[in-house]
This record gives sequence, C-alpha cells and structure tokens, in this order.
Amino acid sequence: MGFTPLAGTRAPVRVWADPYAIEPQAAKQLRNIGALPWVQGVAVMPDVHFGKGATVGSVIAMRQAVSPAAVGVDIGCGMSAVRTSLIAADLPDDLAGLRSAIEATIPVGFAQRQEAVNPRRVRGLEQAGWDDFWSRFASLDRRVAQLETRAQRQLGTLGGGNHFIEVCLEQGGADEGRVWLMLHSGSRNIGKELAERHIGVARKLPHNTDLPDRDLAVFLAGTPEMDAYRRDLWWAQEYARRNRAVMLALLCGVVREHFPQVGYDEPISCHHNYVSEESYDGVEVLVTRKGAIRAGRGDLGIIPGSMGTGSYIVRGRGNPAAYCSASHGAGRRMSRAQAKRTFSTDDLAAQTAGVECRKDAGVVDEIPGAYKDITEVMAQQEDLVEVVAHLKQVVCVKG
Repeated sequence: MGFTPLAGTRAPVRVWADPYAIEPQAAKQLRNIGALPWVQGVAVMPDVHFGKGATVGSVIAMRQAVSPAAVGVDIGCGMSAVRTSLIAADLPDDLAGLRSAIEATIPVGFAQRQEAVNPRRVRGLEQAGWDDFWSRFASLDRRVAQLETRAQRQLGTLGGGNHFIEVCLEQGGADEGRVWLMLHSGSRNIGKELAERHIGVARKLPHNTDLPDRDLAVFLAGTPEMDAYRRDLWWAQEYARRNRAVMLALLCGVVREHFPQVGYDEPISCHHNYVSEESYDGVEVLVTRKGAIRAGRGDLGIIPGSMGTGSYIVRGRGNPAAYCSASHGAGRRMSRAQAKRTFSTDDLAAQTAGVECRKDAGVVDEIPGAYKDITEVMAQQEDLVEVVAHLKQVVCVKG
C-alpha cells in the first residue's frame, strides 16, 4: 500500500497506516509536529504510537533545526543481526543451557559490568577507533563528566524494557531453518542522560515559547546549543553502535563455545532512534527517525516483532516520500501499564510457547498481545521495503 496524507497540517504528513486506527493522542502529536515552522515533512510508519513529544514511528525532516525529543532518550537505539552457518538440526532440543550461557556473558536489565570490556580481548570485534572514541568523552556536556566509568561498564550490556537478544530460525525459502543471532539495544544510561539534559535546555529557549507542545522544542542551526547537541548526539549514536557490536561479538563467542564449527556472515546493523543529514529534492534536511530505520535503496535493515512472533530482515526500496525509511518493529498497541492489567503470566506462557524465555510477571508488559500484528505492519509498507528473510525466535533473552 502507499501512504495517506494527514489532513490539517502545514507541512505534509504522510501516513503508512490506517489513519483512523492511530490513537487520538498520537494523531494530535503528528499534527503538532506538522505545524512546526521548521518541518519540511513527516513520514508516519505503520508501527506508529504515542510517545514523549514526538510519536514513536515518525520520521521528521527539518530545515536548519532539530528536536531532541523527536530522536528520543535512547539515542542510537537499534538492531544488529548475523546469519550463522548453523541449521535448526544443530540445536539441542533443550535450549535452556544456551539461554543461561548468554545471560551469564551479557549483563541484562540494570546490571553493568564489574570491569569495562577490553575490545582487544573480544574475538571478532572491530578494533579501530576505540581510543579516539573514549577520548571524546571529555568534550561531552560537563554535567555527565562523572558518568564515564558507568558508561564504560555499561558498554556491552543489554538494558531492559523491549531490549532483547534472540536466537532465531529462518522461515521458508532455500534457507529454511538457518540460525540467526539478533539483538536490540541502544546507548544505555549515558544516551538517556545526554538526551534529557539537551531536551531541558531546548525547552527554555525563547523561540520555543509558543510551541503547541514544549517537548517538541528545537535547536536552531548556527547556535551554540545546536552545536553542543550535535556533538553529544553523534557520540551517543556511536556509543550505541559500538555497544551492539560488543554484544554481538560476545554472543557469537557464546554460540561458538557450544558449536565450534559455526561460521558467521557479515553482520547487519541499523539505528532506529537517530539523526541523519540527508537531501531530498535538493533541500538539505536533518532527518530524525524515532522508531524508524533508514530504508534507502539496497539498504539492509531489521524489523523485529514481539518476543513470540518473529522478525524480518529487509532491503530498502528507497522511497523518497517516506524519506527512505521503514518501521522499526511491530509497535505497541497498548501501554505497559495496560498490558500488565490485561494479561497474566499464563497468557505470557501461551503466547510464547516454543520459545526459551522468561515467562514471569516481570516481562508481562512485553507479551506479544501488547504489540501490533507484525504481519499487518509489514503489509502496510511493501512500497518501503522488500522482505529478505522471515525469522522466528527460539531463544529470547530480556532484562
């Protein structure tokens, strides 16, 4: 399907979803965004839902401005995946031991490492740029200066919420049963701290006084505030990318210990909360993707479902109407609080049958029923991406 324009906005707001199915709060946010004078256009992904300031599942192109709330607080959050040489028949019937080994190697939830990861001791991890990367910490916002040790110890850790590590099997096609490794994580606490500080600064700037939603406050090009945000933003996006790279390398090591014969293809990695400098119709814009991936022509990306429904490896079609973007997942259809009120641990066990994962009250808010139908989400963006592989998880690790 193509897009539907959202009526009543100054800038074009193009929707790759049923506009009548968008929750009223999210629709109001989209109209608020479309009214901002700096906005060139907005592309709304099929996983759209209400968020802080900007909706999750929105792609916003701005001229000479950027809104930190349109990026989100988990700067650089995204996905990584790698296809292995293993097939389903190589895996044991009981996957509890593999899940335990993953959880013993990669801290989850609020946990951090006792000592920072030494990249030189991680097999398969890129070695370039680490010294330069950490040397730039000293130039970040001075209010996070005391967090360097924490940032180092959280590198290579998963976090909680909807972050996960999975072992998946490819569904259908010539590679039916091929084993994939996948994970979802971001910039951990350091990205959140940087984002919240800059959102606070933006809210107090005079040009943001009359906005319909102060959480949509922007920085303007050529100002010290914009320069400071971009400096911290680029660093946090790199932190998130390196965080996933460390975890994926460690995950590959765990699997190698269990299956010494394993081989790995080139990994796929993509942000879905980030800013990029791009050009459309000759206009230079800053594109913020909050819950959306870049889907330029030929770009490989990852669109996960929930912890019981599977995921997709996709190739972008480069649709400029969507600013070359696609959804970042299934998207929530109910809040975490509502999910906890609606579902029980018995529901969780039923909806995750066949998946080696937590089935306790602590992850009921991540139950598949709290998310939109991933197959419908994929059908709504056939003009944005083509499916390369359909995956179904057999192991899911959550914080």
